[in-house]
Amino acid sequence: MEVTPGGRLFAVSDLHVAYGKNRAVVDGLRPRDPSDWLIVAGDVGELMADVERALRLLAERFARVVWVPGNHELWTHPDDPVTLRGEERYRRLVELCRSLGVSTPEDPFPLWEGPDGPVVIAPLFLLYDYSFLPPGAFGSADALARAEQAGVVATDEFLLHSDPYPDRPAWCRARLDYTRGRLDACPTDLPTVLVNHFPLVREPTRILRHPEFALWCGTTATHDWHVRYRAATVVYGHLHIPRTTWHDGVPHREVSLGYPREWEARGMPDPLLREILPRRGSR
Repeated sequence: MEVTPGGRLFAVSDLHVAYGKNRAVVDGLRPRDPSDWLIVAGDVGELMADVERALRLLAERFARVVWVPGNHELWTHPDDPVTLRGEERYRRLVELCRSLGVSTPEDPFPLWEGPDGPVVIAPLFLLYDYSFLPPGAFGSADALARAEQAGVVATDEFLLHSDPYPDRPAWCRARLDYTRGRLDACPTDLPTVLVNHFPLVREPTRILRHPEFALWCGTTATHDWHVRYRAATVVYGHLHIPRTTWHDGVPHREVSLGYPREWEARGMPDPLLREILPRRGSR
């Protein structure tokens, strides 16, 4: 791995540029310095053209952009002329990012020169496997049945296809195996920034208004990755609850913008671009 000098390291997620107000927010995003890096932790948008426009804009402004897919990028939306499904859609997104100079979970992990030396920025694509069970559930089938009875069913069930895998848990297992291999190969003397759209631990989902929705929020298989892979911090989105929680002494930072109805009601995160691993002397 080659260390790339950089400015500050920022992160954001869940830009959801299908909404005009969110597009205006993205149009206004700029680095403090041209050497700054930006992590984009998924859910840029649903349509391939929208994702391309937003990432192109950000890649032109920031020295480096690192992206992971959210569930919305993986939807095969009926309004999208790009009708690819599952793995093929993901691979098309990777090709798009590479054409823009944006790093993906399929590329060599970039090294950011932090205040205490180099840090491995590890973008991950892991999905979920219905193992974040709501209270009282006796397994994923029971949990999904309870969620349906409660009227809580993620749109993923209709638009996020798993082809060629038989289902999303199988795709998740394949991604876990692949990603473990990549992380195991990282130098053991270097800390990491683990970036995934979904939280790596279950705890942040416990404040969800609808606890059943946790089924679509991650996998228990990653519960110790922040320790196993020497994370200096974990970056994620998906929950639309921007905050920092601490697990085993490691900050886990939810960095989403969310839908206009959400950030207009509670106020936009200030700042929207959260600084990860601040440099000495920075605020």
